[in-house]
Amino acid sequence: MRREIVKGLLIDLSGTIHIDKKEIPGAVEAIRKLRKSGLPYRFATNTTKESPQRLRSKLNALGFDVQDHEIFTSLTACRDLIEAQNLRPLLLMEDAAMEVFEGVETSDPNAVLNKAFRLIMDSGSPLIAVHKARYFADKDEKLSMGPGGFVQALEYATGVTATVVGKPTKRFFELALADLGLKDAPETVAMIGDDVSADLGDGAIEMGFHRYLVKTGKYKEGDEEKLKIDNMNNRSKVFNSIVEAIDHVLQ
Repeated sequence: MRREIVKGLLIDLSGTIHIDKKEIPGAVEAIRKLRKSGLPYRFATNTTKESPQRLRSKLNALGFDVQDHEIFTSLTACRDLIEAQNLRPLLLMEDAAMEVFEGVETSDPNAVLNKAFRLIMDSGSPLIAVHKARYFADKDEKLSMGPGGFVQALEYATGVTATVVGKPTKRFFELALADLGLKDAPETVAMIGDDVSADLGDGAIEMGFHRYLVKTGKYKEGDEEKLKIDNMNNRSKVFNSIVEAIDHVLQ
């Protein structure tokens, strides 16, 4: 069988190449091999917890030697949208993520969820979600609740549909491909991630990506079956880890 042609990679971070302060075994060497090959790639990640600069420092402490331009996050996409719409946001996220919004005029950052509800109801403020992941692999390597439940709570309570700027929206992937230099060739790009929905669903399917699921992080037994549902032209594959996925691309 003729091997698929992959000209660029989008790689998830948490759960795919690391979990908190632990490298996925072999991931550092796999990324080093990828960088040496010259194949273009970006770390495409949903985060409400850390700025790209903090992510870079965290990854480099694990030995990944990541450059600033290699990281593309949902926080950056969110700031772009806020500035484009000239909004004064109420930011409900970790303090470490606030660095991305330096220079943006904001409302009280210590407000609770109910204040967001009242702003939407009273003034018609838009609801923008950095991403809607249901859960994530936490420091103890167990699953913890992600922002998706809170976003949907606000959607349900207000009747307003959130504008989602992170994975797996088509908007996020289009911006990532433009950054990668492959905006006009999405069918040659592979997305590698541990979350069959938040990494490999919706926009990744719509873009026509190769979708590579790794059995680390958020992966749960049975996710393979979900991947098969939209497996056009056998463009979806399952690997034990990022190491196998990158070896497959570079072979």
